[in-house]
Amino acid sequence: MRLLVLGGTKFLGRHVVSSALVRGHEITLFNRGRTNPDIFPEVEHLRGDRDGGLDALAARRGRTSGGRTWDAVVDTCGFVPRVVRDSATLLQDAVDRYVLISTMSVYADTGAVGADETLAVGTLADPTVEDVTEGTYGPLKALCEQEVERALPGRTLIVRPGLIVGPDDPTDRFTYWPWRVAQGGDVLAPEPPGYAIQLIDVRDLADWLVRMVETGRAGVFNATGPDRTLTLGELLAACRRVVAGDAELTWVSEPFLAEHGVEPWSDLPLWIPGPEYAGFHTAAVSAAIDAGLTFRPLEDTIAATLDWAKGRGADGRLAAGLSVDREAELLRAWRSRPERDEPQSPLATGSDGSRPHSSHDPS
Repeated sequence: MRLLVLGGTKFLGRHVVSSALVRGHEITLFNRGRTNPDIFPEVEHLRGDRDGGLDALAARRGRTSGGRTWDAVVDTCGFVPRVVRDSATLLQDAVDRYVLISTMSVYADTGAVGADETLAVGTLADPTVEDVTEGTYGPLKALCEQEVERALPGRTLIVRPGLIVGPDDPTDRFTYWPWRVAQGGDVLAPEPPGYAIQLIDVRDLADWLVRMVETGRAGVFNATGPDRTLTLGELLAACRRVVAGDAELTWVSEPFLAEHGVEPWSDLPLWIPGPEYAGFHTAAVSAAIDAGLTFRPLEDTIAATLDWAKGRGADGRLAAGLSVDREAELLRAWRSRPERDEPQSPLATGSDGSRPHSSHDPS
């Protein structure tokens, strides 16, 4: 199978290429050559900027002109509808399938629990906006999906991942927790331990994407995991098992964290409380599972992520998570608060139904 990958040298893209190469496929990469330019020397590299610089790609496309064709294109870096439209229009006669990596952030109602692929997507008052911000990211991705389907009707595979984790993750949103537990000592964790989370190992997602292309699948799929309810408490317990160190967890209340200006998701990754975000970690993924999506053990993801982080020299300067000094400051404040300010939330129970230990007896 001949695959064209737009991007292909960073995180998900590089794992898609690795998976495809293992399975014996022929790869062409099109990118600007700025990120890991020397990776995959065995494949064809086309250089160009998809925003107005598609000349190198245009020179090789087109069945009617006798140009180069591919079985599928995997678009890992489409964020602006106009730019995606240009790529899809250029390739509509050169590929059998267009795979767009979208996001579950497309959904308009982030509070909808158990949302499947039929949930309404977000819209923009001005669809010509091209600034990618927290507020426009999801609706812009939804418009990108529409551009691809318009150019290649019935020949598109739209994949909407949730939080992608594992080796090579530049965001450190998952990496923080294995890394922090590996440092040992008293680890600040946000209540409740039973808070549900969803994530997918980049290697599982990449392998599934390649299999989907091989079988010619089309349609729209949420892509996250696992295939059961996973809690933050379970994740941190798994980190402790993998590390086998001396880390102890201190579960800290949401009101305390809010009072002290701790930012969900960035300061404490994976944790984003509030009913308006209730759907963020509860998406329905049965369609992807029915289409063959599988999940490796969580311990495998933790160990591989930690090995990668150590290999790149991660020493606390992570892109997400509390700094060492900030965490220590918060733990001191938590321990010194008056006992009367320590009511337990009715939700603050462990994954086995037990309440977390107090700060005086960290778990």
